[in-house]
Amino acid sequence: MTLIQLFQFILSISILVILHELGHFIPAKLFKTKVEKFYLFFDPWFSLVKKKIGDTEYGIGWLPFGGYVKIAGMVDESMDTEQLKKPAEPWEFRSKPAWQRLIIMMGGVTVNFFLAWLIYSSLSFFKGETFHDNAKFENGIAVSDAGKKMGLQTGDKILKIDGKPAERMETSTINMLFADHATVLRNGKEVTFPIDENGVAAVLSENEAKAYFSPRYPVVIDSLFPNGAAKMAGLIKGDKIIGINGKPVGFFDEFGGELSKYKNQNVNLTVERNNTQQEIKAKVDAKGKLGFSQDLNVAQAEFDKSKVTKEYSFFAAIPRGLVRTIDVLTMQIKQFKIVFNSTTQGYKKVSGPIGIIKQMPETINWEFFWSFTAMFSVWLAFLNLIPIPGLDGGHVVFTLWEMITGKPVPQKVLEN
Repeated sequence: MTLIQLFQFILSISILVILHELGHFIPAKLFKTKVEKFYLFFDPWFSLVKKKIGDTEYGIGWLPFGGYVKIAGMVDESMDTEQLKKPAEPWEFRSKPAWQRLIIMMGGVTVNFFLAWLIYSSLSFFKGETFHDNAKFENGIAVSDAGKKMGLQTGDKILKIDGKPAERMETSTINMLFADHATVLRNGKEVTFPIDENGVAAVLSENEAKAYFSPRYPVVIDSLFPNGAAKMAGLIKGDKIIGINGKPVGFFDEFGGELSKYKNQNVNLTVERNNTQQEIKAKVDAKGKLGFSQDLNVAQAEFDKSKVTKEYSFFAAIPRGLVRTIDVLTMQIKQFKIVFNSTTQGYKKVSGPIGIIKQMPETINWEFFWSFTAMFSVWLAFLNLIPIPGLDGGHVVFTLWEMITGKPVPQKVLEN
């Protein structure tokens, strides 16, 4: 973890906390509710900065994870219930009509949602969206062993995930982990298969969440290992291997599996060199290797063929931003399918604050920063809607109950 990563994370959290708490603060003030504190970060025992203006103390705490507004007459995260033992004052939260309390409590979540929408719309308008199009993987995909356990096969072309078109590789790798079934083009036919949870577990256990399938690329030699079989056989940089003992091997994923059949044996390699084919005899080592590295520039060039950038006009970017926001929210809800599943055991991969900070780039990348901030804003909105007593979601549930039944939630429930 670097200082730049930490800076980007704290800046993102600061923006989100201030705006979220403003979502509570502004309607509270409009409804003449006393706000006792407005803090960026938490301040157990002491604060770094504080200043009282009117009835409100504004400050910055020393613990840089979150923040809060303390509204008089409301049981918040501090779970301070002493105030409930006294008669309600007209300026307290608990004395306000239910509809006003609901607006105050929904303010933070609303700001988080609209902030994400604004950021995603702005990114789509100013930067466009660059991704790798699954449809442009002309030779299908190469699949890891863990990916094969999920039900994928090398050569598949991904068409749909849970019945919805799967256009983007970047989102498909994640969406498929949460899906019930996928549809691929396999040997010229559309095939729909269920996603095997054991395969998902294997992907997660091997940290392949974004790399269990990739485009296929040819076998092109870059460097040769000293005293390796490839060098001894006369292979050179730039050679393209297209066959082993007369069997075509057009892609690297085929090459490794075929070569491993001939450990400690001689093989005849069909090689393309300077646009001509020739046969070269080589000795495979005990590990089923020839001793060379793949030309990554060729692999990257093959990958780049599928790269697409979509541009959005101002008016097209607005609904696109909404779609991106809802997609992120949907994905976050779906992830609980694998987080709390005893088979996939996704809970083992849940990151704490340090893990989240390490996701930040080691150099300032504003496009990533704003994308991360939008994603985290949606995440905060979702978390705050969970009906936990003392948090926004708990207050929303209690207030809705009161509006529906016409009776407030008993004070003992609020205190517990």
